[in-house]
Amino acid sequence: MRRTKIVCTIGPKTASYEALEMLAQGGMNVARLNFSHGTYEWHGGVMDTVKKLNETGKYSIALMLDTKGPEIRTGDVKTPMILEKGGKVTFTIKKEAEYPEFTTEINYDQFINDVEIGDQLLVDSGLINLKIVNKTATDVICEVLDGGSMGSRRHINILGKSANLPAITEKDWQDIDFGITKQVDFIALSFVNGSEVVEKLKAYLREKNSPIKVISKVESVDAVKNLDAIIDASDSIMIARGDLGAELPVEEVPMIQRRIVKQCRKTGKPVIVATQLLESMMVNPTPTRAEVTDIYYAVNSRADAIMMSGETANGNYPYKALETMAKVAVHTETQYLEDTKILVESSSIPKNEVALGASVIASNLGARAIVVFTETGATSSLVSQCRPVSPIHAFTFDKSVQLQLNLNWGTTSYLVEKYNDPEKNVVEALETLKMNNVCKTGDLIVVVSNIVAGNGFVHAVQIRHIV
Repeated sequence: MRRTKIVCTIGPKTASYEALEMLAQGGMNVARLNFSHGTYEWHGGVMDTVKKLNETGKYSIALMLDTKGPEIRTGDVKTPMILEKGGKVTFTIKKEAEYPEFTTEINYDQFINDVEIGDQLLVDSGLINLKIVNKTATDVICEVLDGGSMGSRRHINILGKSANLPAITEKDWQDIDFGITKQVDFIALSFVNGSEVVEKLKAYLREKNSPIKVISKVESVDAVKNLDAIIDASDSIMIARGDLGAELPVEEVPMIQRRIVKQCRKTGKPVIVATQLLESMMVNPTPTRAEVTDIYYAVNSRADAIMMSGETANGNYPYKALETMAKVAVHTETQYLEDTKILVESSSIPKNEVALGASVIASNLGARAIVVFTETGATSSLVSQCRPVSPIHAFTFDKSVQLQLNLNWGTTSYLVEKYNDPEKNVVEALETLKMNNVCKTGDLIVVVSNIVAGNGFVHAVQIRHIV
């Protein structure tokens, strides 16, 4: 069983029922829909197809809506600009029918106020590198440091600083409403700059009686500055290394990634490592050795999930890329699970201690599995936070919770009927594990569930043998 979850971005190459089923068979846990592209009709069709796959009973795939977010982009150009080192290019906020050569519109009117002479601009995450040498009331004039071909609507980052863009755009709110209507499981919020915007979105979801979980994307200077508060406010975190590496010196990204994973592990918030894990497999059938090493370090750090973007959205080898990622993850886990220690410290919180106790007992006794009954997903998440050697099988009575647990490390989730007698739930869960060939007669299982105590129920850790 692979512990690390895999998020696949869906695009033109993988939107059909057959393609999505191949990704599901290959181990996709979460399907990501990037709302920077596509129509509601297209995205809604993919969402409906994923739900049809889930209805077969063979798969359990969660849906993630990734917002476009506030971005600085260039305007349309008739033909790509070929920028050569030492040349000049101008970005303007003026609205014209025609622009002079090497001049293009910028979509953000306050861009002029957010930049200074000497600032460095990165186009397409650094494929083109520019330095601001002059500016006027309407124009920013740049010298080309690293040239290339610049087409229409190219994304621009300001190295070392974040622009003063709105946290959630009007388009984002419309997309979020669409996601609520379509009952997605996660909303990945782009360019989060502080905890306030996360709280604002979560409050909005509560008003709409929506159980959607919020994933904050860390991809800006401001996000790194406010990291602890953002993690505390969020349900999950995505380390979006593309834009992060465009706003910060690239040599800082690995240490920031390590810090975020460590902090998320400490707080029990699922964390996704994203961007360029298998970038070369968009055009090549095999990965670079550096990419394999990148996956190894993400998995070895015990991140909850790893994510592919273009590799599965419009790459030439989406299924091979997924197979490669899964193989590397399983092999890495095989190595570290041989010598895994429980990776959380004792606390004074009873629920945390129940999760810790179950993980320690399972490890010491070599339990085949840990079975957790959870109504909100919280108890199962606490067990996952411990990163136990034994795989976690979470049984819940809520469909949303079942799908959202797809992001939690080491967890397989099941939707079951809730009985008044907790023992009946346990018996049926163990039968389900036997039917799914997870365990067999004689195997030892650690169970975290309620038991009857007086006139109520209490959390208990039980040691069971499969009969």
